[in-house]
Amino acid sequence: MYYQERLECMAREEKRALQSERLISTVKLVYESVPAYRKKMDLAGVKPCDIKSISDIVKLPFTTKQDLRDGYPFGMFSADMEDIVRVHASSGTTGKLTVVGYTENDIKIWAECCARSLAGAGGTKKSLLHVAYGYGLFTGGLGLHYGGELLGLSVVPVSSGNTARQIQLLKDFKTDIICCTPSYAVFLADELEKAGVDPKELSLKSGLFGAEPWTEEMRKDIEKRLNLKAYDIYGLSEILGPGVAGECEKQSGCHIWDDHFYPEIVHEKTLKPLADGKAGELVFTTLTKEGIPLIRYRTRDITAITNEPCPCGRTSPRIKRIAGRSDDMLIIRGVNIFPSQIESVLMSADSRVAPHYHIITDRVNNLDILEIEVELNDGANFDEIKTVEEITKKLTVEIASAISVVPKVRLVSTGSIKRSEGKSVRVTDRRKS
Repeated sequence: MYYQERLECMAREEKRALQSERLISTVKLVYESVPAYRKKMDLAGVKPCDIKSISDIVKLPFTTKQDLRDGYPFGMFSADMEDIVRVHASSGTTGKLTVVGYTENDIKIWAECCARSLAGAGGTKKSLLHVAYGYGLFTGGLGLHYGGELLGLSVVPVSSGNTARQIQLLKDFKTDIICCTPSYAVFLADELEKAGVDPKELSLKSGLFGAEPWTEEMRKDIEKRLNLKAYDIYGLSEILGPGVAGECEKQSGCHIWDDHFYPEIVHEKTLKPLADGKAGELVFTTLTKEGIPLIRYRTRDITAITNEPCPCGRTSPRIKRIAGRSDDMLIIRGVNIFPSQIESVLMSADSRVAPHYHIITDRVNNLDILEIEVELNDGANFDEIKTVEEITKKLTVEIASAISVVPKVRLVSTGSIKRSEGKSVRVTDRRKS
């Protein structure tokens, strides 16, 4: 249930004292060793001596992904390269790579955080862990790999791709825990069905799914089709990688390991702090990182935080399911829309619809157009015009009710929409081309 019970269940006041001590050290470190932070803090009129407790964090300037790109490749590192033992990077959608560096202690903390998340999902020394996240510059695979080893699990470093082999290994090894993106879990379920493999033939008990937003409806679908309990895990390479936060067995939000990462929720436009339970942009300050500490890093992820006690006994704050990213939000005719809203409808609207979709936005005669391609399940009769019209009308009405914009729904045959073995690409915005 726990990996580091004392830290995971630490009293709030004791935790704040620890956070304050670590914030003071981190601010001093970046001011003295990272020119970009010294410049930011000087412009904001704040010195390290002004930071006396965690409550002073609001005095500090924000950091964005652009700051990391401006410092490419190693300009935001606070440690000397001789102390950096690992470099990872993420590509994003535009611009240069976002490069992050880890000291030996950073790697240790990363493994500990992933071990906490794995323990929360039921991992024990008797477990066999199938890691289907990509290895390499992407942080997904290696983080959970080391976390699994630290917890004492037997780790199978499968990486992404070659789904037929993955299915064979799941059957032969009798793996009980799997880690991958939720979209790949859906793809894996599709392939099991095509291969005629009943998920009950596998030994899977739980899965940790993250790296992209997913809905509660998708969780239920994955749990049913893979015959396991699906847990959310949250992370981003700039802060650590997977393991910044993870769900416990109560599945009521991801516990943030806030002895290492201090969270805030701010309004995405005004950047003013928001109260508990209010949705806004998630911001993190690293409290223990040595290689590339980040101060008030804007994740662009939209969520809310609760500090309500969790029945599991952990005292850390929990983030609600990520609704989407502020930079992925679609504005259609003045209405803010997240792909997750559309997904929620599609996953529950009609059993004849498959969990595969693609959103296309365009502008015709100065009017925004929203088109949604949706796959039919194998069992649905695509050839019957009446059936197609019935499903199309039903989806159009339910999606319009959910997002306040009437979309054009187009049903497509099974397998038409491109599958992803990594992060899914759900949106094509032709207005930007």
